[in-house]
Amino acid sequence: MAFRRAESRPSPVEPVTLKLLVAGGFGVGKTTLVGAVSEIRPLRTEETLTEAGRPFDDIAGVEGKRTTTVAMDFGRITLRDDLVLYLFGTPGQDRFWFLWDELAQGALGAVVLADTRRLEDCFSAIDYFERRGIPFAVGVNVFEDAERHSAEAVRDALDLDPEVPLVMCDARDRASVKKVLVTVVEHAAQVAGGRRAAAAN
Repeated sequence: MAFRRAESRPSPVEPVTLKLLVAGGFGVGKTTLVGAVSEIRPLRTEETLTEAGRPFDDIAGVEGKRTTTVAMDFGRITLRDDLVLYLFGTPGQDRFWFLWDELAQGALGAVVLADTRRLEDCFSAIDYFERRGIPFAVGVNVFEDAERHSAEAVRDALDLDPEVPLVMCDARDRASVKKVLVTVVEHAAQVAGGRRAAAAN
C-alpha cells in the first residue's frame, strides 16, 4: 500500500492584539458603536438614568436616552487574521473620569465620537488624548435629526490639528464603524513610526 506524504501546513499566525478606546460626550453613541462592530456579545455596564442623577446628566439633545455607561463597554473585532482590536468604551460623564486613566493604559489609540448637536461635549476627550500623546481620530456620528455639516466645518469647529483624521460615520452601521477603526489604527501606526524615526535621529 502506498502512503501519501502528509502535506505540511503552515502554523496559524498568532494575531496581534491592539487596544483602542472609544470616548466622547454623554449620549454620543459609544455603546452603540461598540455593539455594532463587536464579534462577541459586548460587555456593558449600563445603569438606568434616575432622578437622582438629573443634576449631573445633561440629556438636552438626547432626551430619549434611558441608560448610561458607568464603567466601560467592551467588545472585540478581528480586522485581519493577524490583527484583533479590543474596544473599550469610556463613560461620558465627568464624574466617571477617574476611570479613564485606568482604561487608557496600554491603548494604541482612540476614537473620539462627536455629535454635531452637542459638539462641545467632545472637547474634553480631545484634550485628554492630546495631553497624553495618545493618537486619536474623530468619528462624527451623523444622527438623522442633526443638521448636516461638512467635515471641514466640523474640523474647524473642533480646532483639530491637521494630522488628526476626521471621519463621518453611523455608529449603528458595522461597515461605517469598521472604517473609523481602520483609520485610527493607520493613524496610530504613522504616529508611532514618526516617533521611532525622531528617536533614531
